[in-house]
Amino acid sequence: MRATPLLDGAIAGAVGTAALNMVSYLDIVVRARPASIAPEESARRLAEKAHVDLGPGDKAVNRRSGLGALLGYGTGVAAGAAFGLLAARRRLPLPVAAGVLGGGVMATSDGSLAALGVSDPRTWRLNDWVADIVPHLAYGMAAATTWNRLRPPSRRGG
Repeated sequence: MRATPLLDGAIAGAVGTAALNMVSYLDIVVRARPASIAPEESARRLAEKAHVDLGPGDKAVNRRSGLGALLGYGTGVAAGAAFGLLAARRRLPLPVAAGVLGGGVMATSDGSLAALGVSDPRTWRLNDWVADIVPHLAYGMAAATTWNRLRPPSRRGG
């Protein structure tokens, strides 16, 4: 059975998300900075908006931590799947595909942070933007490279 562009895109998105996480953790190690609380805070605010009780005290903290990570993976996989549907019939040059993928995930992530009131990217300093851009570039390169590997020119079109 042949994989579909949607599935191949989702796989590419998962690989991209792993790359994004690795680069983010490397940044934590190199700069000795704390991990971002944005994923957990996004999970908390989404749960509030959906009227979902995450439980008392430590249970809620742990659930927010897990949900925050899952939201990140969901965003990365969904973006890869969407890219798979859009790019199934045309081969984009690697830098263009990487830019579309990385930029799309970054816009989605940063847009959701702003929409939920977790952070306002308009107030970020240069080092905040660099810390955001570099992992998203890693996402884009890893996802685009994986996509091209899974969908060579002879497999385009379905």
